[in-house]
Amino acid sequence: MKAKLILENGIVFEGKAFGYLKESVGEVVFNTGMTGYQEVLTDPSYYGQIVTMTYPLIGNYGINLEDMESSYPKVKGFIVREKCASPSNFRCELEIETFLNNNKIIGLEGIDTRALTKILRENGTMKGVITLDEISSEEALKKTELYSNKDAVLNVTTSEIYEFYGSGKHIAIMDFGVKQNIINSFVKRNCRVTIFPATASAEEVLKVNPDLVFLSNGPGDPEDLSDIVENVKNIVGKKPIVGICLGHQILALSLGGKTKKLKFGHRGCNHPVKDIDKNRVYITSQNHGYYVDVLPKDVRATHISVNDGTIEGMKHEVLPIFSVQFHPEASPGPKDSDYIFDEFIKFAE
Repeated sequence: MKAKLILENGIVFEGKAFGYLKESVGEVVFNTGMTGYQEVLTDPSYYGQIVTMTYPLIGNYGINLEDMESSYPKVKGFIVREKCASPSNFRCELEIETFLNNNKIIGLEGIDTRALTKILRENGTMKGVITLDEISSEEALKKTELYSNKDAVLNVTTSEIYEFYGSGKHIAIMDFGVKQNIINSFVKRNCRVTIFPATASAEEVLKVNPDLVFLSNGPGDPEDLSDIVENVKNIVGKKPIVGICLGHQILALSLGGKTKKLKFGHRGCNHPVKDIDKNRVYITSQNHGYYVDVLPKDVRATHISVNDGTIEGMKHEVLPIFSVQFHPEASPGPKDSDYIFDEFIKFAE
């Protein structure tokens, strides 16, 4: 069935719909990963976004139910150059169209994803509509103007506290959209892990007396999360705090720093990051549209992006506080920076 992507600036791409055949509105972004489309689809940080994969063939190894980063896909739409209808892999349990259809997500194939990516790089991230109907650019613009992703974290966080038992350090995770492999990375280090909803108060988190508070990744603009930022302020100085991605940004804001939106974001599996302390460059997995622009007082940068020089990690000079912008748990992507979890645990009391 024919379908269109209409960007908020009026540019139209025509292709074929697959998956769940219903119109969707979201922020259009691109991911440069050659593999890992299943992890991308199920990463809660993509909530509210229409994801374009720059690698031309997607779906060739299918979907398995073991590599999910959350319980179901979080994207608003999925755009590919070519969808593989006959995947081949011994772990394949279903093909990508069935997966999207089962989870009510529309896909679009057959468009020039290179051209779309260039537009997003030159003009910046834009909202867009994937539609099956004949609508004008003006109608599409009205739909994008009504779209908001401000409640993204509340839509992906856990609704109740749950726990994984271990005999090691006790990690309290504040779930803003935590990926499963972040939890796994602590569990395999024999940590006891307690996961809290994003709305949990500082008192609730501190009540379990964790050795370390971890602020997770998640979707959206950190400046929309003023209540959560205030919550984190009430934990600062009382327990060691570490974080990844959105958690890193929230931590910076709670300490008095500033965040800013990137023109087109960092999303992919091949982003070089320099560890300043180790004087080494690591290839990292990334997925963020915002970054820490101004460091808080008494905080220094520990990692920087080799591509654009943005801050990729920070550490407090006095308090036990450390966070990174990239994803050391990968999934998808390289395991080069997995050592960060060992660094996190060293901060535990």
